[in-house]
Amino acid sequence: MSARPLVDHSRLSINTATTRAQWTLAEAIKGYATLGVRGISVWRDQLADCGQKEAARLLADHGMTVTGLCRGGMFPAATAAERQAAIDDHLRAIEEAVAIGAQCLVLVVGGLPKGSKDIAGARSMVLDGLSAILEFARSAGMPLAIEPLHPMYAADRACVNTMAQANDLCDRLGPGVGIAVDVYHVWWDPDLEREISRAGSRILAFHICDWLVPTRDLLLDRGMMGDGVIDIPRIRGWVEAAGYDGFHEVEIFSAETWWKRDPNEVVNTCKERYLTVV
Repeated sequence: MSARPLVDHSRLSINTATTRAQWTLAEAIKGYATLGVRGISVWRDQLADCGQKEAARLLADHGMTVTGLCRGGMFPAATAAERQAAIDDHLRAIEEAVAIGAQCLVLVVGGLPKGSKDIAGARSMVLDGLSAILEFARSAGMPLAIEPLHPMYAADRACVNTMAQANDLCDRLGPGVGIAVDVYHVWWDPDLEREISRAGSRILAFHICDWLVPTRDLLLDRGMMGDGVIDIPRIRGWVEAAGYDGFHEVEIFSAETWWKRDPNEVVNTCKERYLTVV
């Protein structure tokens, strides 16, 4: 399904990772709002630096919608004590997400425990970890958004790598768990359209950027929309056909390009590309 043209910026959100080298959280809130962007996704380290109460005040004062808190996750670990520490940290992350009115807590679930080659075991730990925090998240009214990551991150960042795997977890866990669809991570998947349709109302977030060819760094060389090979409008069409009507969140890690540019230029480029290539 093709997507309808975007006519305004009312559904544009920017993840603070996109300007994290230039702006603090307080500066990003003010900067995005000044440039007419009313959606924002926040990282926990920047939230801690700003302080929850101050961040909540700034977000409210500037009329910002918090499309997500990044991130929970990293469940697999070599010892029971480490796994429990991860669960305890998730409970704090849920409370932080509630404090700033986030629409979801985004989860990067973690890869192989140190010294392990057992990816099936790691995935089992992810299920156990999610099960351990789910009731608390439900009681807090905070949806958990599993973000499947590209397979290149399976060992160190996320052993959930496809929409199918994320959907399977949602099927196992039930209400309160959904999916963050990031085009950078899932664009290559031949089953993507079918699995997006299967996800339906479980889609809690939609992240956009582009895949550059060549990619110079597997973590810190994401492209601005339109500079790479991802058919973003097609994927947006699938997501919207599945029922998603929320924000479109720009998340760009770009150490050698966009993190070195004036943040006002970065945001304005996001706005222009949003209307022309997303």
